[in-house]
Amino acid sequence: MPEDTVTQVQRYIAAWNETEPQARRRAVAALFTEDARYVDPLVDVRGHEGIDATIAAVHEQFPGWVFRLAGPVDAHHDQVRFTWGLGPEGEEPPVVGSDVAVTDGDGRFDRVSGFLDRVPQQ
Repeated sequence: MPEDTVTQVQRYIAAWNETEPQARRRAVAALFTEDARYVDPLVDVRGHEGIDATIAAVHEQFPGWVFRLAGPVDAHHDQVRFTWGLGPEGEEPPVVGSDVAVTDGDGRFDRVSGFLDRVPQQ
């Protein structure tokens, strides 16, 4: 039986916060189907390797920053949506986004569509 949706999203956020490469790859493999697609305004990737590389790139661009849930998790059928923040621990996150994910019905994400709701001007 699939785990509860909030727990699944918490594991997703934890995977995005994982900086140790082997642990991150294990988390990605456990969370996503083999050919899962992740797409946001900056990237469109498929599979565990592409998702892992995307997470690693975020850590390179924003070293020491962490993801956190920024609101409730909403779900129906095999879909879930949630808002997240990215920024230094303990501070107001300068980056805020929303993700909409579709699961395979077995507790793994098959597709995640990400949206950037607030991004600081550079």
